[in-house]
Amino acid sequence: MRFPNARILVFAKAPVPGQCKTRLIPALGAEGAARLAETLLCQTLERVTSAGLAPVELCCAPETTHPLFLRLSERLQLRLQAQRGPDLGARLQAAAESALGRAEQVLLIGTDCPDLDAGYLQQALQALTKQRAVLGPAEDGGYVLLGLRREALSALPLLFTKMPWGSAQVAQITRERMRDAGLAWTELASLADIDQPQDLVLFLREAQVG
Repeated sequence: MRFPNARILVFAKAPVPGQCKTRLIPALGAEGAARLAETLLCQTLERVTSAGLAPVELCCAPETTHPLFLRLSERLQLRLQAQRGPDLGARLQAAAESALGRAEQVLLIGTDCPDLDAGYLQQALQALTKQRAVLGPAEDGGYVLLGLRREALSALPLLFTKMPWGSAQVAQITRERMRDAGLAWTELASLADIDQPQDLVLFLREAQVG
């Protein structure tokens, strides 16, 4: 592995109908949204693990015991851990703190961005050899990747507390908070993710082309 002292944390919800990808249920139905969540999770983990860049850990919600998580862990040799905390920010912070206790750098990603590939991850990890943070913004105003070095540990509460998750202001607020914390960061190209029904059009078109 090119970055053995880093960890790539993939955050995922169990693909239970009605409990995941809920904003897509009006377009796909609960079962369809769950199937899409499973597809995105499997594709993301295949891309990330096959890249061979750094150890990969799957941060599971609500627990690690869903059969899909267990199958993926065995097949792809993943470390599983349950997400812990009352909201997304707390869960991200807890996982990042844990990883930075075992590694020098951490990347936090989800499963909603089909364009987040090995090259993008490599750019992020290379950026962390020079800067204490790296941001991969989403086209909808959120972010698809946040990377941090151990030296940024003290800034974690500022980056993850009282954040309007799911809004179009997340990336900009994160930039402002990194600036307030004195963190220099590298910013990568914006990527599209799949959160809303209108995002499905591009995803399905690319799937047909592929």
